[in-house]
Amino acid sequence: MSLPRSRSATDRADVQVRVHEMLPARVLVGPGAVRLVGGEVERLGARRALLVATPSASAPAGEIAGDLGPRLAARFDRPAPHTPVAVTAEAMAVVEEASADCVVAIGGGSAIGLAKAVSARTGMPQVAVPTTYAGSEMTPVLGETEDGVKTTRRDPALAPGTVVYDPALTLGMPRGLTRTSAMNALAHAVEALWAPDATMVSDALATESVTGILAALPEVLDDPSGTEARARLQSAAWLAGICLARTRMGLHHQLAHVLGGAFDLPHAELHTMLLAHVMAFNLPAAPAAASRLSRITGTGDPAAMVAELARAYEGPTRLSELGVPRAGLPGVAERVAAAPYPNPRPPTAAEVQDLLEAAW
Repeated sequence: MSLPRSRSATDRADVQVRVHEMLPARVLVGPGAVRLVGGEVERLGARRALLVATPSASAPAGEIAGDLGPRLAARFDRPAPHTPVAVTAEAMAVVEEASADCVVAIGGGSAIGLAKAVSARTGMPQVAVPTTYAGSEMTPVLGETEDGVKTTRRDPALAPGTVVYDPALTLGMPRGLTRTSAMNALAHAVEALWAPDATMVSDALATESVTGILAALPEVLDDPSGTEARARLQSAAWLAGICLARTRMGLHHQLAHVLGGAFDLPHAELHTMLLAHVMAFNLPAAPAAASRLSRITGTGDPAAMVAELARAYEGPTRLSELGVPRAGLPGVAERVAAAPYPNPRPPTAAEVQDLLEAAW
């Protein structure tokens, strides 16, 4: 006797099933891993690599260029925050002129985002070499900006197939960027804990990530040259990136996307400013996440601990200090409330504006 065919469980509102999927990826981790990039390009069967690098990563990009040898087709050293489509068009012109067949990105989220945008338009394989803790290298998410509006999309094909983590590449990060980039990673893990599609696996990864970031970040700030703490922080950020790839983003990331796209704001600083405010807003409606974060931090107010880490930043700590006009906050609040990301506490426009006023 055959059973009648029905819709997939994930399409039925009456079935409470969570699906856990892992993106296929090859990850190289450890000191000296950056010297294996050339071999990874060869393993892919690529012959003409486009090397995308942020200015801050020009030195290790030069080493990679040397290791690529004749496989280096061209370099593009002008990626921009929030992946403007105009910059992607410039890179695509280089791709066509150089007949590139793969893309290697080294740097922070700007370089890796541009590589994703190029891959999305060409289907070329990617090798990502992050030098910050942004986490984009582990996700199938691409955010592109045009005319002040940032649009995100999610597609497994966007995720780099090879990621190279070398803690030595993070040693040159200034203290301020180390803090804000780590806070960026922390936001990925924290938001995964209250995501509607969280699973035991994502909870475990997020817990280990938050624990590692909160333990290693103070050590790194005390001794920026310490490779052991840097390696732990980088690995914790790696886990946070997996969390971001696995779970749906909520209010925190929506605010970062809308504000960042509208006012061209630095991504890591924006995460640093917003995270504690969003935690204070959401945790009363997310008791499981609140309990887990309380155990990790050893305090009944995890948001306060995160706020303390954010306030210690020596750069801008308020939206007003980034040049966000107060008059622009109501418009942002209306946009967020009109099409909210999944969130344990659905926000009204007035509530979003109150949160933004506090961050302002």
